[in-house]
Amino acid sequence: MHANALGVSELTNKETSAGLKEALTQGVSKAVSSLGATDGFLGNNEVKIPLPNSLKKIEKGMKLMGMGKQSDELVLKMNRAAEAAVPEAKTLLVDSIKKMSVADAKAILTGPNDAATQYFKKTTSEQMTAKFLPIVEKATANVQLADSYNKYAEQGSKFGLVKKEDANINQYVTKKALDGVYLMIAKEEAAIRQDPVGQASSLLKKVFGALGK
Repeated sequence: MHANALGVSELTNKETSAGLKEALTQGVSKAVSSLGATDGFLGNNEVKIPLPNSLKKIEKGMKLMGMGKQSDELVLKMNRAAEAAVPEAKTLLVDSIKKMSVADAKAILTGPNDAATQYFKKTTSEQMTAKFLPIVEKATANVQLADSYNKYAEQGSKFGLVKKEDANINQYVTKKALDGVYLMIAKEEAAIRQDPVGQASSLLKKVFGALGK
């Protein structure tokens, strides 16, 4: 779905920019709030962080050997670390919205359905990684996640299935946390585009109403 060019051109630059920024701020707040709560990742199958592929290979064998509790605990700890890091995303995302130019706003409105999400990826990925990583490292240290991961990976290495150095657990969790944020933002963006009239603000209705169905 693309915006109707004439409809968008009839809006003033101020309306276009303000309406979009308002919509995205609402969407970002909702996405971050849902992920940053307890079970925000663990309880949502769309973003739940699984064991890294290198460990998935040995998960079944570990469970058969009666060590399933350890793999479940690892998954729990990884998701809790992501939930702890994600609230930091809101400030960076909102700041990115504030810095959005009129040209950016019009490009998003007339662009593909995930244009805003792609804008966020481009403008916040690096900063969010830098912000998330130390929080994930702290969270994993508090629950000895790295130690548990290494012990778990060691079991696999005994069977020649995985190398201990196959993945950096903190970087893995950080990347998956970012992926979860952008996925939920994409869902919010899709909802706004699909049903602008369902949004509370009359300015949102006017701006997104200019989008052709």
